Amino acid sequence: MQRELRASDAERAAVVQRLEHAVGEGRISMAEFEERVEVAHSARTRGELDELTADLPRSLW
Repeated sequence: MQRELRASDAERAAVVQRLEHAVGEGRISMAEFEERVEVAHSARTRGELDELTADLPRSLW
């Protein structure tokens, strides 16, 4: 995935879904989840979205 490409609504939704799994497993707090979701909804590029899940295991998706 090229980091500078514009993010789509579907890509934003996929990141939110990953974050939902992460909060459900106790990997991030509800406060952190809410912060990351807010950033996901306003992200312009794929790179911005990648940063939101970079510290989470790929097994969440």
